[in-house]
Amino acid sequence: MEAYRAYTTVLKNGEIVITGAPFKKGQKVEMIVLPQDESGEKKFLTGKELAESEFIGIWKDKKIGDSAGFARKLRERAQNRNNQ
Repeated sequence: MEAYRAYTTVLKNGEIVITGAPFKKGQKVEMIVLPQDESGEKKFLTGKELAESEFIGIWKDKKIGDSAGFARKLRERAQNRNNQ
């Protein structure tokens, strides 16, 4: 399943209009609507935005021998930080 993302502005209370979606008449879809924060800024980066951000290569000068093991440890710490 591939997600489709659209941005729009609510013009009438309780009504959201999306045009140009790649779906056919009669096709069933699930919609999840997430309001943007008051500043109008997106909370998440797209893959392209992330690749072009300052985060890529941030650890390039660190001495990490086993990068897969290091990443695994980071994930484990992140997953368990609320369980402590």
